[in-house]
Amino acid sequence: MRIIALLLFLMCFSLNGQNEILAKEYFNKGEFDKALISFKKLYQKNKNNRNYLIQLVKTHQQLEQFKEAESLLLSKVGTSRNSGALLVELGYNYQLQKDTLNSKVNYDKAISLVNVAPNSAYIVGRAFENYSLLSEAINTYETAMALKPDLNFNMQLARIYGEQGNIEKMFNSYINFGEKNEAYINTIKRSISEFISENRDNENNIKLRKILLKKIQTQPNLLWNDMLSWLFIQQKDYNKAFIQEKAIYKRELESLERIQELAIITKTQNQNEIAKAIFQFIIDNSQEIDDQLGAHYYLLEIETNEASKKEYEAIQEKYLALFEEQGKFQATLDLQIAYAHFLAFYLNDTNAAIAFLKETLKLELPKFKVAKVKLELGDILVLEEKFNEALIYYTQIQRSLKNSTISQEARFKVAKTSYYKGDFKWAESQLKVLKASTTQLTANDALDLKLLIADNRQEDSLQVNLKKYAKADLLAFQNRKEKAINILNEILETNKTAVIIPQALIKQAQLFEKKRDYESAKKNYERLIEEYKESILIDDAIYYLAEIYSNYLAQPEKAKSLYEKIIFDHADSIYFVASRKKFRALRGDAIN
Repeated sequence: MRIIALLLFLMCFSLNGQNEILAKEYFNKGEFDKALISFKKLYQKNKNNRNYLIQLVKTHQQLEQFKEAESLLLSKVGTSRNSGALLVELGYNYQLQKDTLNSKVNYDKAISLVNVAPNSAYIVGRAFENYSLLSEAINTYETAMALKPDLNFNMQLARIYGEQGNIEKMFNSYINFGEKNEAYINTIKRSISEFISENRDNENNIKLRKILLKKIQTQPNLLWNDMLSWLFIQQKDYNKAFIQEKAIYKRELESLERIQELAIITKTQNQNEIAKAIFQFIIDNSQEIDDQLGAHYYLLEIETNEASKKEYEAIQEKYLALFEEQGKFQATLDLQIAYAHFLAFYLNDTNAAIAFLKETLKLELPKFKVAKVKLELGDILVLEEKFNEALIYYTQIQRSLKNSTISQEARFKVAKTSYYKGDFKWAESQLKVLKASTTQLTANDALDLKLLIADNRQEDSLQVNLKKYAKADLLAFQNRKEKAINILNEILETNKTAVIIPQALIKQAQLFEKKRDYESAKKNYERLIEEYKESILIDDAIYYLAEIYSNYLAQPEKAKSLYEKIIFDHADSIYFVASRKKFRALRGDAIN
């Protein structure tokens, strides 16, 4: 009998669910007469279901049957534990009839019920919010909090103040909520981020900064330092963020993780001076050898990228001093690989680099670490144009760590090496496999190279231009920028309509940028935009040109118009989101 009863209950439940879906479909389609019949049936079967009651009221209102809606609501007001919210519905029913007197009377009654039962404020406030009665919602939440201080409706208040444009009150409400609910601090940051800008002089940024500084002065709490550091990072005021992070660290003395994250951000943003200062702070203050070695690794990388040839010897001495101090073992593996790369690509001492890495392979290393060493060995052999030897190392990685991220990277390098050799057919076959790579970056790189090969193989059966371009690409990889630029010039000067021209313009512009020759890079991008409007690289050229104007040529208005062009003319571009954000920042908007 119990099983039969349960089955009957489930059948009834399922039938009710289907009827509710049907009723909502009628309502959404505007078939209100049919919706009314369906909701009436549902409500008659379950008069305690508040959702059915409200849906029935809304359907009467759509049919302008306000008296019927009023009667339904009055029958429940006073008997339901949700009377406050029902009074809001009743007030709104009068408002639809332009009866402002009765609508206000019922709104006031709803708020007065909160005086008796503060815990009802949530449902009453939400009812007001549903009808954009924001002042009444604020009154409801504030009344409840005044009567019962342990209630916290600051999150709701913050959202409402944001809708009203009362930014200062919104910030204060979010901060007041966060003070008692630190677990929600990341949610609060996401909400606030919609109202601040990368521009430190933005009015909203100034308001938030003042609120947080006042909090630090009057109610010392590391939460405010955290929030202030976050604000400074949004504004790219990394020095100020570092000051806050140091204050947090000196109070807690637990972990340098936050400072490490800031260091990586500054390095990624090419803020090298502050990045170096932060990494040095980690070296000076961390007791963890891994933290120190990681900081040394990034410091040397930054110094190498900034150095002139005459400074390379000093960098080499720093590497050697580190190995002397720390030794050569698994913990220093990344530094060992970086040093070999430095020897090969900067000091042009490939023999020493290869010998060094072969010594490293004699260490007891797990498979993944061995693969990292072999990947660098392969790269150095490509640098020497010993392609077949490089392919051996890449293939070994693929076989030892099948389907791993590093295995996919090795497969891409196999394809790239074949492309450098001029074996375009084999390269293309490898790239087809990588299009479905689980690593998005590898998949994108593979697709780009495959399209380059496919487009140019079809156009030129002898593949003269493609071979030249591959040679220039190899020279760029070998850090021989001038020779690469010269070969790309040959392609550009001897062809006017070839498919490869936009690609050559982009590649050459990127090499100019690495040489800090931004004017030459600008001319390349401008030529592509002007002469090759139908190229699939048009959005790349527009975005890269905008970046040059914004970051190097101090012409924000020109950058802004180019970001805007991406937004309106290239909405499917991978640069759309970044362009929209940067356009709004340059215009002084809040960033969404």
